[in-house]
Amino acid sequence: MAPSAPRTRAAAALCMKQISLDNQSRMIRRLRAQLPTERRGLATMKKEHEDTQIALEASHKVITGLTEIGLSMSKKIERMKAKKQKARENHVVCHQKFQARIQEAEDLMKAQHLIIEALVEEKDSLLQKIQGLQEANNDPAPFDDEWEEEPEEEEIEDIPLGEGEIDDE
Repeated sequence: MAPSAPRTRAAAALCMKQISLDNQSRMIRRLRAQLPTERRGLATMKKEHEDTQIALEASHKVITGLTEIGLSMSKKIERMKAKKQKARENHVVCHQKFQARIQEAEDLMKAQHLIIEALVEEKDSLLQKIQGLQEANNDPAPFDDEWEEEPEEEEIEDIPLGEGEIDDE
């Protein structure tokens, strides 16, 4: 008896399904064998991810701290710059006041010098008038450009007082 075609086709289809099921079973066993390895790898990656997350959080805290320090330093630098500018402005003001005082003193000295020159000229003019009047009266000239020096007073030496002496002063 010859096998019939539909039966052969059905047997072939069953055989193909059996091969496919065998292949799927092998694939499932292989995947089940790989599953613990993949789970260990995943657990390792999860642990690494957690460690990285902790490190990132620590880095973030450090960066935040450094940023706060930087801001604090910037504020201090700005305050120092403001103080330096204020000191510079104060120095300029003091310098200007000092220059004004110097100029005032110089002006005063010039004015005094002019007054002295005017007085000297007036003195010379008065001396000439006196000499002219004396010559007109035939009197001897008391002023002949030589000034008589006043006699110096003798200095009295201080005698140190000893013990037991009486001071009458």
